[in-house]
Amino acid sequence: MENVLLFGGRGYIASHIKTIYPNAMLPETDIADAAGVAEVLDRVKPDVVINAAGKTGRPNVDWCEDHKLETMRSNVQGPLNLLEACSKRKIYWVHIGSGCTYEGDNGGKGFTEEDAPNFTGSFYARSKLWIDQILKDFPVLQLRLRMPFDGTDQPRSLINKLKKYPKVLDQQNSLTYVPDFLLALQTLVTNRRTGIYNVVNSGTISPYRIMLQYKEFVDPNHVFERLTLDHLGDVVKAGRSNCVLSNAKVLAEGVSMRPVEEAVTEALRDLRKLS
Repeated sequence: MENVLLFGGRGYIASHIKTIYPNAMLPETDIADAAGVAEVLDRVKPDVVINAAGKTGRPNVDWCEDHKLETMRSNVQGPLNLLEACSKRKIYWVHIGSGCTYEGDNGGKGFTEEDAPNFTGSFYARSKLWIDQILKDFPVLQLRLRMPFDGTDQPRSLINKLKKYPKVLDQQNSLTYVPDFLLALQTLVTNRRTGIYNVVNSGTISPYRIMLQYKEFVDPNHVFERLTLDHLGDVVKAGRSNCVLSNAKVLAEGVSMRPVEEAVTEALRDLRKLS
């Protein structure tokens, strides 16, 4: 059994990663602390390091606009510390990144891992873009997620965030269903892949449609309004990425990323059982 070291153990994504690596070590170390990172690597001597730490902001990425230094420490400086420390020790490592660095659907094709990011409308997105483009020149496995969701009551799951909004955007997007992401992570780590992978489900869906289905399957009394892209600036401080990513690369690894409509239906059925 591999010795896995997981940073960001208190976070939403890390809580799920722990289900597939139950024996993973979960240090309290701040990845922006280079000496602390070096100490824990030398003490634990992991076979695999997974970085699921990072600032996304609470309640959303608007937080990052007013906390730029904290965002930089976590999203840029921290991964750079891991890059240096893991490289010196020849430790294989994984960085959980974001696909929220693109805008549009690339002429209907979706953006591949080879396409340059084109969205800089929020400080959060810029911080993820900077580290994404730095790490691509090194033997690191980068997994890009987009608006991850599942069927639990985790407050950071997309569905649980959307149900708090009085207005919900009606714009097609790529999304990541966490159970499918976990299978992708296991496969790519086992095969020691490196480079960038867009880990998104097949097809697209709008947050508004998700809430329509939420109202149908989970809570018929839920009330919300439709928000169009041209009015998004009325309700948010920073810009939001709305994009479609190609998942052809991860599918070629034999990973099953189900159609997003199917994944949403499964998640909503699980949420209904909790209600």
